[in-house]
Amino acid sequence: MTTIKPLSRRLSVAPMMERTNRYCRLFHRLLSTETLLYSEMITTGAILFGDQERHLGFDSAEQPVALQLGGADPVALAESAAMGQSFGYAEINLNVGCPSDRVQSGRFGAALMADPALVGECVAAMQNVVQIPVTVKCRIGIDGQDSDEELDRFVATVSDAGCEVFIVHARKAILAGLSPKENREIPPLKYDMVYRLKEKRPGLEIILNGGVQTLEQASQHLDHVDGVMIGRSAYQNPYMLASADSEIFGAKTPVSSRLDILETFADIVADKIADGVPLKRMARHVVGLFQGEPGARVYRRYLAENAWKNDADADVLRRAADLIGPVTRNDANETVGAAPAPTA
Repeated sequence: MTTIKPLSRRLSVAPMMERTNRYCRLFHRLLSTETLLYSEMITTGAILFGDQERHLGFDSAEQPVALQLGGADPVALAESAAMGQSFGYAEINLNVGCPSDRVQSGRFGAALMADPALVGECVAAMQNVVQIPVTVKCRIGIDGQDSDEELDRFVATVSDAGCEVFIVHARKAILAGLSPKENREIPPLKYDMVYRLKEKRPGLEIILNGGVQTLEQASQHLDHVDGVMIGRSAYQNPYMLASADSEIFGAKTPVSSRLDILETFADIVADKIADGVPLKRMARHVVGLFQGEPGARVYRRYLAENAWKNDADADVLRRAADLIGPVTRNDANETVGAAPAPTA
């Protein structure tokens, strides 16, 4: 049985639909051994009535990895959490923050913030059947319910049911009138609300999410909260994670170069292709690896034109890397043999 290291939530990569699947997580794990990784949100219906191996299966090399569930029925969530534990996940997280229409129609996601008692029932039901942590990811509020008092009331109710870890997206969700993308951008970020929640509830583990673009910003937030979760910035510019172990966790391990990371991932990809996984399902996660580097555009274009082909193999990744030219990275701060970046 694989040994799972103790969980640290100082830094995590947010669950993102159609992004943080098993291949993305394998790639991110090459960048950081310490950062906590999350699955995409998986609904209880998909787990209970679908292909469990397809939805829940993952490689032990991804650990530590958490499973995020979507649902509002305590019984179904308990059954799904138990399955997640049996597959080896290190944490079960309940989505109480997604504002999409599809999620709202199922009366879960951010809509659950209107019913903290039900969220508490869901948490308690899951905790009754698993021995791993059960956590909640929520917003600072929904619609007109976005005061400090209402957020604290929600957290108090759910923590009374046994939840000790809250990942709080520092924007409220507007459930009528905004798309999921707009809900990530239009409601203002209110980091102070999350800070004040931690001050009022010091015994709880409070993780801040929303709008964090860099590790420097994450470090600043860590002066006020227990952890930081980064979403799309980590996906679009994944090499930032290569410095996470040293900058966030204090590890002394050297930072791998982008080219070395891609070569290692190409070896993993070759094995997956031999098992029948098409390259296009894996290559899309490394598109941003050379973000900001000379040659990055040519690299991205080569992947876009070649990775989707039926006979594409791991050499597509290696040939794409060759287009970057002489750029190598000894560590996250030193560039060797690189041409100067173009100026505006």
